[in-house]
Formats: sequence, structure tokens, C-alpha cells
Amino acid sequence: MRPVKSLEHSVIQIGAWRVDPALDEISRDGQTTKLEPKMMQLLLSLAAHAGEVVSVEQLLDEVWKDVVVTPDSVYHAVATLRRVLGDNSKDPAYIVNVMRRGYRLIAPVVPLGLAETPPPPPYSAAGDRVAKPTAEAPLSQSILKLTGHRLAIATFTVLAVASAYFIARVWIEKPSAPAHSSAPPAQEVASRTSVAPPTTAVFNPPPHSIAVLPFVNMSGDKEEDYFSDGLSEELLNSLSCINDLQVAARTSSFYFKGEHADLPTIAHKLNVASVLEGSVRRSGQKIRVTAQLSNAATGFHLWSQTYDRELHDVLNMQTEIANAVASALKVTLLGDGATKIDVGGTRNPVAFDAYLRASQAYRLYHDAKDLKTAIASYSDAIHLDPNYALAFVGRSRAFDELASWWTEDGAASMEPYGKAQADAQQAIKLTPDLGDAHLVLANSLAVRLAFMRASEEYERAVALAPGKALVLQDYGGFAVAMGRTEQGLAASRRAVLLDPLNRQVHIALMYALIDARRPEEAVLVLHNALALDPAYFPFQWMPYYLLGNYESARIMCQSNPQYWDTHNCLAMIYDKLGRRADAEAEVVKLKAIDPSPDDSVQYAVIYAQWGQTAKALSSLETALRVRHVALVYLKTFPLFDPLRNEPRFQAVMRELKFPE
Repeated sequence: MRPVKSLEHSVIQIGAWRVDPALDEISRDGQTTKLEPKMMQLLLSLAAHAGEVVSVEQLLDEVWKDVVVTPDSVYHAVATLRRVLGDNSKDPAYIVNVMRRGYRLIAPVVPLGLAETPPPPPYSAAGDRVAKPTAEAPLSQSILKLTGHRLAIATFTVLAVASAYFIARVWIEKPSAPAHSSAPPAQEVASRTSVAPPTTAVFNPPPHSIAVLPFVNMSGDKEEDYFSDGLSEELLNSLSCINDLQVAARTSSFYFKGEHADLPTIAHKLNVASVLEGSVRRSGQKIRVTAQLSNAATGFHLWSQTYDRELHDVLNMQTEIANAVASALKVTLLGDGATKIDVGGTRNPVAFDAYLRASQAYRLYHDAKDLKTAIASYSDAIHLDPNYALAFVGRSRAFDELASWWTEDGAASMEPYGKAQADAQQAIKLTPDLGDAHLVLANSLAVRLAFMRASEEYERAVALAPGKALVLQDYGGFAVAMGRTEQGLAASRRAVLLDPLNRQVHIALMYALIDARRPEEAVLVLHNALALDPAYFPFQWMPYYLLGNYESARIMCQSNPQYWDTHNCLAMIYDKLGRRADAEAEVVKLKAIDPSPDDSVQYAVIYAQWGQTAKALSSLETALRVRHVALVYLKTFPLFDPLRNEPRFQAVMRELKFPE
């Protein structure tokens, strides 16, 4: 039995707080606060191990078991919980951050008895469904891949990143000693600005739009989920290759896994007219797949079919289903549309199985060990089928992620970065028309500041895969950074349309709007992201800063004091508020955390905002010497504007060879 379960039916006293798990409530001095269910589970898990250090991995296992989240979710949740409890960073009374080890609840825990109220009804919590990056953080899942960052060596920068892929390379979270603020929740800042909250759009989905729900695993073995989920995702990817079909992205479609949402609800949330669902049963080398296409508004069946196949025939079956769906929706496959459906795949059943296992390990990774497991399985697939282009793409992403988050120093990170680029190039050699292969190569080139070549690969990726949210998200952020504002924003907005329940694509759009100097729109998009997941993320203060609303920016900056970004933004915000001594103190704290010259970009921004031009330019020139990845945003990032007329700044720009 998990420790979190042992307290879930007991009312307990934690320090000054009375905790009622059945109601998800904590109370103190007559004031009651409602916690999100996951936040309550987090508190109970820490309470069950009171006085002990609980690692991030253990919290993920106890609180977010079987949910696709990253270590970043733990950092967010702990900081939010500390804020709710009113903890003080200088003299914490509740949760202590033990550097590089985890968290310890130091408040006394006293059982008060059994809760008398029944447990709450089932809930829907978007915050429990964070994407990797994908590199979807996961930049985002996620730009943002707000994932488990390198905890030993941190690379700091204040650049507002414009895609989930790049955020991973522009900042590193560091669980340093928290700097607690008693500021109100981030959402309250909306009432302090002149920007109206977003309104709900009228439901009018495109007729040729579809969501592919995760197929149900009928094997009776939960360990086979990787196969049913993987097959569903591969089918989704096949359908997204049909240019005239709008396909909801994986993060949003899989949001409903394990829930009993009705089709109209799914249709409204994903803005689709039809839904494909089904089941998978595997027995040895034989599989049975039942697929059913329905009109999401009426529930009427448009098409259904059962396939009994050998495992080696899975690729042909995917193509048949995709063609049948296209026909049922009256979508005509023109040109090479039919051949694009199965591009880059394999007909080797063992290689396919290894690929699906690798993909699951990559999606659910918590640490470097998980990434290496994914890499090993992708390697198995490649060994079994050396022409398996999709396996090379997957391994490229995993190597890239390993270099970005889990490598202890810059020199060592070059090896996995090099492997990532080599795999991307091999995938293109095998299958020149595979959009995902061009995307991973473009991302790799952009990290190395090879902007001209990266631009060519991004353009090729979006031309080959215009219906994939991740391609559009990464391309959009890069295009805005290169000064192609309208093209980039159009792609970023299209990514949001295809993946509406993925917080990361909303955040990516917000960063693109910041680089495009549209802070009012960025605030609205920020509200959309917070509605999906109220957890803090770096740079959410920046739209308010650009609007000149420095007090709101300060509140947002301090919403999560565990982020290194807090010192960064406070250094600029305090200066604007006339608190120069406090601003300088924040820079001292920042340098104490990590004085590496690799982080010179962030100091360039701070000094530029302080009006210390010479120091800013010196820091920027240091960043150029070390080829800091954050320089990708030098052309458009608005906080560099005070330097743009300086000859030394213009010399740096020429050296980077930005495309016109």
C-alpha cells in the first residue's frame, strides 16, 4: 500500500493546519482552503514520510502514478503547496527543499481521526496531464519541456522562449532554496490589468476534423497498454499526414484516457466533428483491432470495422484504417497522400514492438535512466530493421533530451547532441519525405546556432507535415525568433487549434507573442494556459513587465519562489519599481547559485534593462564566445531593445548570421 493511501481517510493536523483529505480541504484560524486533488495527495505523501527526505522520483511514483507528467510537475506543485501553507523560505515551518535530494516535511503530523464525509466525486484536472515536451514539451513537452532539468549544473537565461523545444535549452530549473512570497495566486493578477479574460468560442468544428482516442487494451494485461496506446498514436500520426484532415494532437486526444467523457464533451473540448475509437487485443503474433468512427455531435456511427491480422501486417492495417476514415469523412487523398500515411515505418513485427516500448519509455520518462531505457529500445528496433526511419527519429529525440537535461557538463553533452544530429540525418537519408525527421534535424541545428540550415529544415518539415502540432509549434517559435513574425504566429496558433488541451502549446504561443511584441495578446494566452494548469512556469511574468505593470509582474515572478527565474525577474522588476538595492541583491543571489560565464546572456538582459550598456554588451560577447543557445532569440527578444543601436551589439548580430 502506498504511503499516501494510509492517510487519505484520516483528518490530520499538520503544523497549524487541519487537513481533511476527504474534502480536499485544509483549514486554519477559521479559514478554509480547497486543494486540487493532486495537491492534497502530494501533501499526504509528504506527511506519510514526515521528517524524511522524499525524492522527486518517489513523489512521482506515489502521487502521479500512471499519469504522463515530468519532474517539473513536482517542482511546481511543491512550490504551490508551500505558498498555500504560507511557508517562509528564510525560516520554513513546513517543507524544506533538500538540494539535489528532494523534500522534507518538518511540521509535526498528528492524526485527529477518521473523516466523516464521503470522498469527492470523480474530477477532471487538466493540470495532471502535462505533455513532454515533447518535445511537445515536452522545447515540451515540452518549449517547453518543463521537465526534470539537470540539477547539478544549471544554465540560466531570461530569454522568453518561443517553442517547447527551445525552452529546454534556454533555461534550466534549479531546486535552490526557495524565496517564499505570500503573493496571491497567479490568476488574481488578471484583475489588476486592463486586459479582459478570454471568452469561450462558439462550437463550430471543421467538418473534416477528427480525434483519435486511445484504443482500449483488451488483452487483460495492463502491461500491454504500451501496445494499444502506441498503435493508437501511430494511427493518429498516419491520419495527420492527410492534408485535408484536421487531426487533434496526441496530448489532447489522450487527455480523456481512463475517463468516461461522452462524445459531445470530447468534441467540444477538441473542436472536432468526429471521433475514432476502438480496441486492441493481442495474442502472440496475432492481433484483433476494432475501430469505430462516430459523428461526435450526434453519436451516429459513420464507419466501423474489425481487423484480424498477423503482427507483421500492422503497417498495412494502419494504412487501411486511415484510408477508410478518409473515405467515410469524404476526404479525397490527392497526389502522394496515400503513400505518406505509412512513411518511415517497418514491417518487422519485433522491431515495431521495440519501437512502441521505446516510445512509451520516452513519453513517461522521469530521469536519465528512463531516457537511456528508451534509447536502448530504439536501438533494438534499429538493429532489427536498419531502415526503420521512425526509430531513428525517436532515438534522435531521446539523445537530444538526454543532452539537454541530464548531462552534467557542457563537454559531455556534445556527444549525445552529436548522436541526435546523426540519427536525424540518417532518418532523412532513409526517408527524405518524413517531416518529423526534418524537424529533429532543424531543432538540432538551431541549438548550434546554424540558423540558415535550421531554417531550411524547418520549412521542409512544415511542408511535409502541416497537420502536426509539434512541427507547427517548433517551426512557429523559430520563425518568430528569426523575424518572420506573421508566418510564425500563424503556425503557433494552428498548433493550439490542433492541441487545445496541451498547456505547452499555449505557453509556446505566449512566448512567440512576447517576441512579436504583442504583450496584450500574450496575457490572454497566459490565462488560457493557467486555466489548463495553474502551475507556475518561468517567464509568465514577462507580458506584464512589457506592459509596464510592474507590480503584477512582481506578483507573477514570485508565484513560485523555487525557480531560479525569480532572482532573474526580480532584479529587473525591483529596478523598475525604484528598489535598486533590492535589484542588486537579487543579482548577487543569482551569481551565488551559479557564476558560470555560460549564463552571460541573462546578465546581458538584466544590465540592458538597468541601462548599464557596457556591462550588458560585455556579457553578450561572452555568450557569443561560448555559443550560448539562447542567442537564437537575440534578433527579436524585446528586452534587448536598449542595445540594438550599439555597434558592438550589431557586430554580434552579424557574427550570428541571422537569415534575412
